[in-house]
Amino acid sequence: MSVAEPSASPPSPPVAEARPHSVRFHGEALADPYAWLRNREDPAVRAYLEAENAYAQQVLADTAALQQRLYDEMLGRIKQTDLSVPFRKGAWLYYSRTEEGKQYPVFCRKRSAEAPEQVLLDQNLLAEGKSFMAVAVFEVSDDGMLLAYSTDDTGYRDYRLSVKDLATGELLPIEVDKVGSAAWAADSRTLFYAVEDDAKRPYRLLRRALEGEAALLYEEPDEAFRVDIDRTRSGTWLLLGVTSHTTSETRVLKAATPMGEWRLIAPRRQDIEYDVDHYGDRFYIRVNDTGRTFRLVEAPVDTPEPASWHEAIPSRDEVMLEEVDCFAAHVVLSERVAGLPRLRVLHPASGRIGEVPFPDPICEAYLGPNEIYESATLRYHYQSLTVPTSVLDYEMDRGDTTLLKQTEVLGGYEPSRYRTERLTTTAPDGTAIPVSVVYREGRPRDTGAPLLLEGYGAYGIPYAIAFSSNRVSLLDRGVAVAIAHIRGGGELGKPWHDQGRMREKMNTFTDFIAAADHLVAEGWTSRDRLAIEGGSAGGLLMGAVVNLRPDLCAAVLSHVPFVDVLNTMSDTTLPLTVGEFEEWGNPADREQFGWIRAYDPYSNLRPGSYPAMLVRTAFNDSQVMFWEPAKYVARLRTLKRDSTPLLLVTNMGAGHGGASGRYDRLREVALDYAFILRRLGLEHGPAHGPQPRSPADQ
Repeated sequence: MSVAEPSASPPSPPVAEARPHSVRFHGEALADPYAWLRNREDPAVRAYLEAENAYAQQVLADTAALQQRLYDEMLGRIKQTDLSVPFRKGAWLYYSRTEEGKQYPVFCRKRSAEAPEQVLLDQNLLAEGKSFMAVAVFEVSDDGMLLAYSTDDTGYRDYRLSVKDLATGELLPIEVDKVGSAAWAADSRTLFYAVEDDAKRPYRLLRRALEGEAALLYEEPDEAFRVDIDRTRSGTWLLLGVTSHTTSETRVLKAATPMGEWRLIAPRRQDIEYDVDHYGDRFYIRVNDTGRTFRLVEAPVDTPEPASWHEAIPSRDEVMLEEVDCFAAHVVLSERVAGLPRLRVLHPASGRIGEVPFPDPICEAYLGPNEIYESATLRYHYQSLTVPTSVLDYEMDRGDTTLLKQTEVLGGYEPSRYRTERLTTTAPDGTAIPVSVVYREGRPRDTGAPLLLEGYGAYGIPYAIAFSSNRVSLLDRGVAVAIAHIRGGGELGKPWHDQGRMREKMNTFTDFIAAADHLVAEGWTSRDRLAIEGGSAGGLLMGAVVNLRPDLCAAVLSHVPFVDVLNTMSDTTLPLTVGEFEEWGNPADREQFGWIRAYDPYSNLRPGSYPAMLVRTAFNDSQVMFWEPAKYVARLRTLKRDSTPLLLVTNMGAGHGGASGRYDRLREVALDYAFILRRLGLEHGPAHGPQPRSPADQ
């Protein structure tokens, strides 16, 4: 969004027409006067969104200079022309690179470090003439000759599958819409892929030989389940996963026999989840049949059914087993303990287990590309709130670690100038809630210091303790940034998720409020210097928290917020709805309606004072439809009894994640930060320390 010149008089906000409409749930009629905003084909809908964009532009016009400074700072920390660490797959080294001035990466490979480069896919060329471009599937055939890839040019996550001949650079006459995943057979001529239904649920698995027609292999009739195709690292087996939010089953097929029959590992049982990887003459299976935090079992590849399972590692209440990755002589365990990641290496031949050392336990660590099954070297990524993403190789037999690359942060960034702390607050029911905090050294600990509190708390997904060079622009202005690791997320494993979903969803919101209250009580900040932020399900968090405690903070930044829960979860034609009955509940059920009714942001808006809010959405969002935040803002405008700004910004050419280009994305972040800094009284304050160079000076 461009920024206009400041206007002489305060602009008037748009007023959406209220059209009488109500929805009845179990005898209760809920008014929904902005239901008409669902009709994207109605010119009045687009006109309203554009009027809101123009209004936000006017309100934020006097932050134009600040937005530009922030953009220059953030861009100045990025090494714009850069190269990823290559990884080997087959006879090639694969990597991506970025070039200054270009929005997207270029995907490449070489035979060796000294060999000529071959460009596989230039995302910049794919994006020419388009406002959005994303790449999802990226699978090279075993012989290295073909690339199957998928692209979305709207943001709606409708991915089209294409196949490229890497010898000629030509596209094969294969184009398939709505593809969610894909995998090659070992013959490099047969492609398996999963396609979506109209509700964006991958529900069919098809097989296509390059010279033939597609054949339907499997169709999942239960709308709660999704279909996914993958291949083991060993390359020996194809995996057909059929999963819901709580239940799963897997079928296997030898990749060398693509016309063969699939074999079911274990039939689905409600609330039992498992996944499979291949190790030599056996499968390793991660399963939660004896405990919510998962155990590890092994079974012969010839008889992989549960009767043949042998326990390798039991379920442990204090350890969440998140992933299992098999190599020829090692099995890597990705675990989470006390909310923090841990990588361990099992040596099946001896039974010994070693742990990958981290320099700081308050971090995020995850596996990088590890395409060589026979390798004894584990590639992984490490980062913390102060340490940029680092790519490392760990020798699984010797225990040595080699740093291959740490993302370079330009502009004089020094990690030693920043501090992190791990705090604990207490929820109303007595549960201890972890809070991670990062701040610049020397920041005063007093009630007047500004702080941004972030949260998510859904789907069992942990909120990553990740580095952000953009965040430095807040830290250097004295803003501490805190993350509330609330229930509903996955920080403390599956039980942590269980305690913040369905009947227990209210815990997510009261946990976050407890974290904010604790930070105020302990002198980290004050109510008028506190901002809060969340996106998607974290945007639901923002809406519910503000309804429960409108006095909690001074400003709210809400991205693509899921704020119309009752109406969305009642519409089974929408993407995600049926599958997510297991996360939120089904309003058709009287009891489950009551759970959602208690916190649903849209239906619980009331007259009163609210914090300043910047609400972001995108016209092509397929995860949280644009009309949810639009309806929420339209209704809140009629109920606010204060003068704080309420802004709705809609990206008219993107989807759930906002802008796809890296420079466009920085512009969005600059606007967000300018809004926060203005509300916290820091719009005119200089950043501390060395200033990043302006691009004009480079």
